[in-house]
Amino acid sequence: MSFALPQTRPPHALLIEPIVRHALEEDIGRAGDITSDLTVPADKRIEAVLVARKAGRICGLIAAERAFRLINPELDVRAEIPDGGDASAGASVAVIQGSARAVLTAERVALNFVGHLSGVASATRALVEAVAHTKARIVCTRKTTPGLRVLEKYAVRCGGGFNHRFGLDDAVLIKDNHLVAAGGIKAAIDRVRAASGHMLKVEVEVDNLDQLAEALSLGVDTVLLDNMPPDTLRRAVELNAGRAVLEASGNVTLATVAAIAETGVDYISSGAITHSAPNLDVALDF
Repeated sequence: MSFALPQTRPPHALLIEPIVRHALEEDIGRAGDITSDLTVPADKRIEAVLVARKAGRICGLIAAERAFRLINPELDVRAEIPDGGDASAGASVAVIQGSARAVLTAERVALNFVGHLSGVASATRALVEAVAHTKARIVCTRKTTPGLRVLEKYAVRCGGGFNHRFGLDDAVLIKDNHLVAAGGIKAAIDRVRAASGHMLKVEVEVDNLDQLAEALSLGVDTVLLDNMPPDTLRRAVELNAGRAVLEASGNVTLATVAAIAETGVDYISSGAITHSAPNLDVALDF
């Protein structure tokens, strides 16, 4: 049974399991689930359903399935709406069959993953739909929950967005504080080029059109246009004339994103889709 649609590109199981295992260890503690162990007969078997209380884009079943099966490998977990699919309010997302104790022990951790990651996917989908009439792509940032980056970035993909850097080692992104410490755009780029290979992409953050012109003259791959209003972004696109990839960032909300996209930028990055997305209400019913 597949827990994810093919286009979502789920993380490898080797990356998911340590995250889920840590969450279970945190919840189970030293003595295990004493409530379930003391109240539920050991041989009691049940069927439980993960239900979306509100409509949204589903994500996190790959983590929920791992939580259930780490507690009891014999649990049968069947996706009804896989990661990357859309659920209406009241829809059955997954069905779990097997030991009642095991299901109860894994329940909270499984729901935490599905609720949070579905919230990220749903928030991403909303921005993606708002800019669908443009060429702009929605991308995430490194503003992720510590320890959950690989799953939150997966949730962004489930929402139809794209991933920015996974970490500091993916590419060079020279931001404002780097420029101050390095002594300016040219000094920073000269140092990068003197010490890096041809495969390394270089992005520079700029605050105004003068900085953009300097960055373009130095042949950077991507320019991050930070907190520029739409009229300035439009002028930046004209000045760029297709030379570099342009990424707009700052003040990206559902109310502003369409206007930003209509300026002609290539990418729009949002930290809010990972750090401020509300949980999707998902419950487990016996």
